[in-house]
Amino acid sequence: STTQLENTHQEYHNRMEQLIPIASKLQDVLGALGQSTALDLPQIVVVGGQSSGKSSVLEGIVGRSFLPRGHGIVTRRPLVLQLYNTAGPGSGDDGDGDDLDDEDSLHDREGRPSLAASSAVDWDGEPTEGEEWGEFLHLPGKRFTSFRDIRNEISRDTDRLVGKNKGINPTPIYLKIYSPRVLSLSLVDLPGIAKVAVGDQPEDIEEQIRNMCLQYISNPNAIILAVTCATHDIANSDAIKLARTVDPAGDRTVGVLTKLDLMDPGTDASEVLHNKVISLKRGFVGVVNRGQMDVDSDLSIQNGLRKEMKFFRSHPVYGHDRSLSGRIGTANLARNLNGILMHHIRECLPELKSRIGGMLGDVQAELDDLGTPADATSR
Repeated sequence: STTQLENTHQEYHNRMEQLIPIASKLQDVLGALGQSTALDLPQIVVVGGQSSGKSSVLEGIVGRSFLPRGHGIVTRRPLVLQLYNTAGPGSGDDGDGDDLDDEDSLHDREGRPSLAASSAVDWDGEPTEGEEWGEFLHLPGKRFTSFRDIRNEISRDTDRLVGKNKGINPTPIYLKIYSPRVLSLSLVDLPGIAKVAVGDQPEDIEEQIRNMCLQYISNPNAIILAVTCATHDIANSDAIKLARTVDPAGDRTVGVLTKLDLMDPGTDASEVLHNKVISLKRGFVGVVNRGQMDVDSDLSIQNGLRKEMKFFRSHPVYGHDRSLSGRIGTANLARNLNGILMHHIRECLPELKSRIGGMLGDVQAELDDLGTPADATSR
């Protein structure tokens, strides 16, 4: 029956979703070892030029404002962001949008594209205290329930290693966010690609950032999230150019077009979103982030996401092109990434298991060469 089929599909999805926390735990182990072990873990690596909207994309996926903001290079260390969904199966946080009012419903009754939500936009008001929290690997056991405190801790620990200047450091910050309103994901946010050194930045800052990005995206198991501002020519995208150096066929690159609402009147990015300008196997997704005026006026992420949905629904092109329904909106981006990462981890697991088994064998051989511990032989 249809119900049995739906239950089977949901059970399969729930089992698949458990793969992402497994990969995240492996990330934690490597982080504790200082990443000295060469193990290519499947993860999503976010790259983009300065002011491309990278941070806003991540905040939209999380549904909370938690990243440092400012001018120039704001992300100065890699941020390994692990999202854990704390809602159990069947809890209602399945993205069906039932708790949204009619005005904000993501399902258009007139047959226009359905912008089905991920759990990131599937709620009203503020969460109850303690329902969402963050944890840093460098502060074990400490739970941050204030996302303002999470932002401050990212800045504090960055300044601890890098100082107050705009230099960068390759040592990652590991942050876990637990919430019933996120989809399970593992992402790495990298410094925005800079062209010119400013202030007391080193003259080779562009090369430093490029090398750091290449270190992560060269991992053959990495999915590259290439973020580009829609107001710029996609052919000159720093993120796409960088991704092509390691993924020339576009097999593991996902394109994200930001600031679609800032394009010139009468223009749109439908050709890019239809994969007709630059072809990527995993395609492009278009999003609208909060603008600077929204940030200055303290517009919440949730209201920003609602504003994004209204923009797409009322747009003369995006709101009427059925073929774009899964290619627009932060909600669709989060869900697409969740599905891509789940299947990608499943594909990578046999090789990872084999490599970990080989590494364990090498370590055991080294231990055997060292002989029996002295206290064991004296008994």
